[in-house]
Amino acid sequence: MKQQNNSKQKTRWLVTLAMFAAIIVLLAFTPLGLIPLPFIKATTIQIPVVIGAVLLGPLAGGILGGVFGICSMVNATVAPTPMSFAFSPALAMNASGAVKAVWIALGCRICIGIVAGWIWRGLKKVKMNDIPALAITGAAGAMTNTALVMGSIYLLLAQEYAKSIGSSMSAVFKVIMGVVAGNGIPEAIVTAILVTVIGKALLALIKRSTK
Repeated sequence: MKQQNNSKQKTRWLVTLAMFAAIIVLLAFTPLGLIPLPFIKATTIQIPVVIGAVLLGPLAGGILGGVFGICSMVNATVAPTPMSFAFSPALAMNASGAVKAVWIALGCRICIGIVAGWIWRGLKKVKMNDIPALAITGAAGAMTNTALVMGSIYLLLAQEYAKSIGSSMSAVFKVIMGVVAGNGIPEAIVTAILVTVIGKALLALIKRSTK
């Protein structure tokens, strides 16, 4: 009986993971998922990554973040912008740049789900109410994406970034902070709201279905 329940739980975990992965792929190739801006693309794809991490745990969050990252690399390659070299190994200027692009596009996005999953677990361990816990987890997931991606671009590709936007090296930090403030903060707010609304509904649905 216990083995049967474990098998059902594993199947449900895999089906739910596949559903969230499909949502990420769908968003990644529509205007709702990656919104083109002058020098970079603002994203809402972290939302299903964070919700998946909340419902399924850090491992699933990391896998979903990986799906996000792969979609990001494909998108940057087939629909390039001036900054696509930072997200697509195929468009990188050299082998070192390709490795950096894999980290920025894939590694940073995997971290979104892992961080969100562990933050959610930590908040629930201290018995925080679902609504503030979801909001904090959503905002943290979005800011993890922004901080790691833009921080990695600054630390690893500052010279190339300056060249791509036609700016001096001394202005790169200001531009990066402008992206963080202009894109990152609104993304964090939107993610916090939507993760709270959607996550609360899904958690309630799961509780009802397991009774």
